[in-house]
Amino acid sequence: MTVKDLEVLYDYGYWANKQLFHLISQLTPEQFAEPVAGGYGSIRNTLVHILSAEWGWLDRCGGQERGPRLNPDDYPTVESVVAAWNKVEGYVREFLSTLKDEDVARNIEYTIGQSEVRSMPLGDLMHHAAIHGIHHRGQVALLLRMLGYAPGNF
Repeated sequence: MTVKDLEVLYDYGYWANKQLFHLISQLTPEQFAEPVAGGYGSIRNTLVHILSAEWGWLDRCGGQERGPRLNPDDYPTVESVVAAWNKVEGYVREFLSTLKDEDVARNIEYTIGQSEVRSMPLGDLMHHAAIHGIHHRGQVALLLRMLGYAPGNF
C-alpha cells in the first residue's frame, strides 16, 4: 500500500459523500433524524457514526485530535453534518499530504475503549477507516430508499 493508494480511496469516499449530501439536503429535518432502520437508526446517526469513526482513526494515526466520540444530538441539521465532514476531510487530506510511503508500514498502537493495546500498520488503519465509511454509506443509501429517495450509483 502507498500513500497514493490511500489518497485514491479517500478521494472516492469524499466524492461519494458529496453525492449523498446532495440528496440528503432534500430531506426534511424530521426525515434526517427519524429512526428508520439499521444499527444506528437514522440517516443522521449513521452519518455521525461514520464521521466520528473516521476522525477517531485519524487521531489514532497521529492526525488531528478528535476528543470524545461524536454525539449525533450535536448535529441537528444536514448542514451541521456537512460542515463537520468538510472539516474532517480537510484534516485527512492534510494528514495524508504529510506521509511518505514508508510511513504507511509504521505500526500504530491504539486502544478502543478499555480494550487491550493493539498494534497495526498506519496504512491498514487508514484503509480500515475508509472501508468502514464505504460500508456505512451503503446503509445510508438503503435508509434513503426506505424513505422513498433514489440515491443512484456511487
